[in-house]
Amino acid sequence: MAKLVFGMNLSLDGYVDHQAFAPDAALFRHWIEHVRGLAGSVYGRRMYEIMRYWDENDPEWGAERREFAAAWRSQPKWVVSRSLKSIGPNATLVEDDLEAVVRGLKARLAGEITVSGPELAQSLTDLGLIDEYRLYLHPVVLGRGRPFFAGPRPPLRLMASDRVGEDVIRLTYVPA
Repeated sequence: MAKLVFGMNLSLDGYVDHQAFAPDAALFRHWIEHVRGLAGSVYGRRMYEIMRYWDENDPEWGAERREFAAAWRSQPKWVVSRSLKSIGPNATLVEDDLEAVVRGLKARLAGEITVSGPELAQSLTDLGLIDEYRLYLHPVVLGRGRPFFAGPRPPLRLMASDRVGEDVIRLTYVPA
């Protein structure tokens, strides 16, 4: 049975914004290895559209960006959207019955499935399907943006804390 994990980079004040801060080399390496080892990912529409950046090669990319893109492209993806009509390669559109689809993925796959997108994560939290939360805290205060928790913070129990790269602390929680 697979474990459903919601984890993202966020500011000290709890916002996610991929344009406000970037991973250092060690954290980027961490994300490459993380993505490479996934059983798959479930994306909300907005986050999937951001990540589609990795579908096309950019001649200016260095070796690590090409490596991340290859890992991202090879992983199965499920995209939750009622508005998208087409999606990229290695992706399945989920338009209805999110709960049944995710329960089926958890039962059928082994390893980790990530959830990408705070609103989607909130829906899955409300359904009791997220097994672990990973908060990658960056030493940045944004004061605005999309919060990591799109609704009330669920009761959580801290399982681990560790440093990733020079400035990031990863906090790992499970539902309490």
